Amino acid sequence: MENRKLRIAISQGDINSIGYEILFKIFEEELMLELCTPVIYGSTRVEAFWRKRLEQKPEEHKKWVPVNDVSEVRDGRVNIINCGSREWMVDPGKATADSGQAAAEALFCATQDVMNGFCDVLVTAPINKAAMPKEVFPYKGHTDYLQEVAAEKPGESLMILCSGNTRVALATTHLPLNEVAGAITPELILQKLRLMEHSLIRDFGIVKPQIALLALNPHAGDKGLIGEQEQRIIKPAMEQAKALNIFVHGPFAADGFWGSPNTLDSFDGILAMYHDQGLAPFKTLYMDRGVNFTAGLSIVRTSPDHGTAYDIAGKGIASEVSMREAIYTAIDIYRNRRTYYEANRNPLRKLYFNRGKDDEKIDLTAEDDND
Repeated sequence: MENRKLRIAISQGDINSIGYEILFKIFEEELMLELCTPVIYGSTRVEAFWRKRLEQKPEEHKKWVPVNDVSEVRDGRVNIINCGSREWMVDPGKATADSGQAAAEALFCATQDVMNGFCDVLVTAPINKAAMPKEVFPYKGHTDYLQEVAAEKPGESLMILCSGNTRVALATTHLPLNEVAGAITPELILQKLRLMEHSLIRDFGIVKPQIALLALNPHAGDKGLIGEQEQRIIKPAMEQAKALNIFVHGPFAADGFWGSPNTLDSFDGILAMYHDQGLAPFKTLYMDRGVNFTAGLSIVRTSPDHGTAYDIAGKGIASEVSMREAIYTAIDIYRNRRTYYEANRNPLRKLYFNRGKDDEKIDLTAEDDND
């Protein structure tokens, strides 16, 4: 690690989308290759198609070099690894079987290399879930797949959307709205609060984070007049969290919370009950620069907070800002984790005094309490 730059594994995403366009724009900047070494898991044929379609300058093509595997990766270049058993057909702006299969195979290869330590972090370009082949990718998205293969604890992960000091996590993710209330339990909320606190400490370097919890119902249930989940489920979960020394506040009515900048700035993290409650206001505020981070994994994974943008694929107008921020955030989290592990690798042994004696000597035989 000391002898090379951080390697960023980037899965190509949907080949009919804006993925390659935003990667071209990002790595036009020389400073990016000084910061890290990108490894694109994709297709040189697809790259060449988009380079021609977008009329890329010939000198930019020289930065991109094909490699057979990570053993050939070079610093100072955009390395691209061919993934898959065949050549893919590109059909800009459309969901096709090829676009889904190519996205799945690139994701599998990139994830495996990060988990094996050949690359340091994973950044995923957007996919179209409807195009993904169900027989090889039976998941609702990146998060569900990564939870299965890379969760630190089986079945546990947390989607966090972040931009600057705003970090929004979701208690439930891709659920139909009519299933949300039935899915929320005290156990689920407590699990997500624990994941969020641990991530804020380890991944974002916040010593004792303050977390805001949003209510499920309008006006936080209005003492049971509009809904009873706040009294029956959310508040008991909060009490359990406080007993674990998690600093959680709420439950806050979502409309008033998002409408008050002072309230928003008072917390290190926000836990929303469902997808649109957290992400609709977040994307309104930070759409061009938000980052999706998956907490609770053994690896660092980020992605831009937008989708495939089929409607503008090939037009040369896609913004690369969110993808660039995803790379920056992945690097920051990787470094924060390394600092966290170094600081906690060998905690100091507790020392106990033999009180009540004339000579209060240090007792070095006392049992450790670091389990």
